[in-house]
Amino acid sequence: METVEGVRRLRLVGGNLALDFVNTRTGPPVGPPDGDVLTGYPELVAWAEYAGILTGAEAARSQRLGHADSDAARAAYERSLRTRECLDETVRALANGRNPSSSALARLRDDEADALGHARLDRAGSFVWSWRDDHTAARPLRPVVHAAVQLLTTGPLDRIKGCGGCRFVFLDESKNRSRRWCSMDDCGTAEKARRYVAARRTRGSR
Repeated sequence: METVEGVRRLRLVGGNLALDFVNTRTGPPVGPPDGDVLTGYPELVAWAEYAGILTGAEAARSQRLGHADSDAARAAYERSLRTRECLDETVRALANGRNPSSSALARLRDDEADALGHARLDRAGSFVWSWRDDHTAARPLRPVVHAAVQLLTTGPLDRIKGCGGCRFVFLDESKNRSRRWCSMDDCGTAEKARRYVAARRTRGSR
């Protein structure tokens, strides 16, 4: 499906799983989004596999579950959109030096409680949360929620930024905190080209 292929064309530039989930909508840096790759449950599962949340076998199992129980798949998909909206509001507030709304934080709290209720503790050196035994339709969403709460509780919140050329958000991990673009190959290159054209026009008008 073209929509599933669209998921795999996304750049994972957020530096955090939750930010990459927010970046499944595209558009200008200000205003509403103008594109969305998560158009249904199959695309949600495809994104989860692409982002490393699900293995190939787990993704195939989730797709089969979606076909077998369309109501559960639809509910999980609709829930993922509500959670993404909440995450979007929260990280954009932080990127602009504002506090997220109490309703958004309450939603994330409840989502995290649900996520951990379906998780297990596995040892990987230290212990980590794992959803290997979660065979429910909402499995693709739960690690996203956990990543979001970890980011909110441990930071670095002051490194959350919005791209200057599109609506993507990211963690600025540069040493001097000077990153302005989601990717130099995309928005950064486009800005360089715009400046080059503007400079040539200026020189030509002299």
